[in-house]
Amino acid sequence: MLQNNPELKSKIDQLWNKFWAGGISNPLTAIEQITYLLFMKRLDELDLKRQSDAEWTGEKYISKFEGKWIPPEYRAKSRDGDTQSETDKKLVDGKMYEIDKRTLRWSEFKRMQAEEMLQHVQGKVFPFLKDLNGTASNFTHHMKNAVFIIPKPALLVEAVKTIDDIFEVMERDSREKGQAFQDIQGDVYEMLLSEIATAGKNGQFRTPRHIIKLMTELVQPQLGHKIADPACGSSGFLLGAYQYIVTQLAIKAGTTNLLPDEDGFVRTSVAAALTEKAQAILASSLWGYDIDATMVRLGLMNLMMHGIDEPHIDYKDTLSKSYTEEAEYDIVMANPPFTGSIDKGDINEALSLSTTKTELLFVENIYRLLKKGGTACVIVPQGVLFGSGGAFKTLRKILIERCELKAVIAMPSGVFKPYAGVSTAILLFTKVWGPLDKVAQPATEYVWFYDMCADGYSLDDRRTKQEGYGDLQDIVTRYQARYPETDTDRTAQCFMVPRADIEAEDYDLSLSRYKQDVFEEVHYDPPSVILDRLIQAEVGNVNEADLAKVQSGIVRELLELKGMVG
Repeated sequence: MLQNNPELKSKIDQLWNKFWAGGISNPLTAIEQITYLLFMKRLDELDLKRQSDAEWTGEKYISKFEGKWIPPEYRAKSRDGDTQSETDKKLVDGKMYEIDKRTLRWSEFKRMQAEEMLQHVQGKVFPFLKDLNGTASNFTHHMKNAVFIIPKPALLVEAVKTIDDIFEVMERDSREKGQAFQDIQGDVYEMLLSEIATAGKNGQFRTPRHIIKLMTELVQPQLGHKIADPACGSSGFLLGAYQYIVTQLAIKAGTTNLLPDEDGFVRTSVAAALTEKAQAILASSLWGYDIDATMVRLGLMNLMMHGIDEPHIDYKDTLSKSYTEEAEYDIVMANPPFTGSIDKGDINEALSLSTTKTELLFVENIYRLLKKGGTACVIVPQGVLFGSGGAFKTLRKILIERCELKAVIAMPSGVFKPYAGVSTAILLFTKVWGPLDKVAQPATEYVWFYDMCADGYSLDDRRTKQEGYGDLQDIVTRYQARYPETDTDRTAQCFMVPRADIEAEDYDLSLSRYKQDVFEEVHYDPPSVILDRLIQAEVGNVNEADLAKVQSGIVRELLELKGMVG
């Protein structure tokens, strides 16, 4: 949506440039610091809105900025053996460090002088942010090691001013275009995340949001489903599931003004139409894990920016022995790391594949995490579809026999640019038999293959939006209408292949193995006629006798060639 708002895009670019010029050149560090500032601003805005809403409705609302706050290190901690007077003394000491919460508001501290503002935000506002949801909170737990490292007062002042400008544009857009503020705010954060254009050390990179929307549309998560991403990064898939569910509920509740976005999907993040019970169910439905602490924090913030107050995002290696969940989720969506390998001694013993390749272990782990009847939609490098090693074949056999492998969608190699040029595919499967079940009958009857040629964006490093939606909407329509009896034309863009054919090909799942190319017969002139034309282009209309006198050069060579084919 930001493609249509050059002003907002320009402000976000300004923010990046200021951080770059201010000495914070690592994109991941910059996004983290920008996130904290956005969060402070959002907290103030949200609190003021809830206050005015409460006044309007006559309900009671206690502001997050009401009263005093004592930093955790100065709070009274009674130890065994402390006398009452010692505890009282600590309480008195703590009171010395009380801070008026009102001064921690964005709207208050933004008026300070540069030096004072930096000290105030660094020493008071940021520690308050980290302590925000109480010690038991997941957010507080993951913020424990977060650091505020904006080094220069001038950079903080500039960043605060630019963020104010960004919010002003968002509010104006919301008023003029009728788009929900929550959605625009989410778009802005997504735009910031998209600037992380360097693959992480674990081979992680952002999944394009239109691909997430496509995958969510294929899976169709419902309210009450328990949804997970075992390699969640910035939580794009969980957000995609959340937006899909909220949108479906809004449509059911009678919302009619939702228009398709630039990728042809109808989406909103606004949960206003949901009952309190539905919001509580939805908030407890989303579970994400990642092995990068920074990504965990960004994932938490991303979901919170979109209105999910207490997301379940955790720091965890889901392939290791320490992660023991099994048959837990109705839906798993993921784009696991492609290039990594894990220490053999740390691999979870419940995983049966004899390999250290993470792209194979993750798919098996996802199968393990699904409840029976649960569905997964996963991005894999195309090598997983045809690799000849034992672990590759075993995994594909699991997908065909223990799962109903519904679809294999081959994607063009430019989808993940500028991060990587690797060719990938989407696998969509439903778990039927558990790992220890005896397979009475292989679960897959037919697999639907689709050859995605375009995704609505240029397939170069720039990934510019093209006219139309590429194949995205066609994939959804054709997948939902797939039928084994009629989808048999293997020269078409999509078709169905029976299990027997896949077994005969040693469980190979690459589309090229089954797709039949159509060869068009082309008629060419005889070589002598083509050579006559070339000679004529060189010398014009010259008779045979004069041509024979030519001793050298290209014409002599063409004449000799003509003599050979003559």
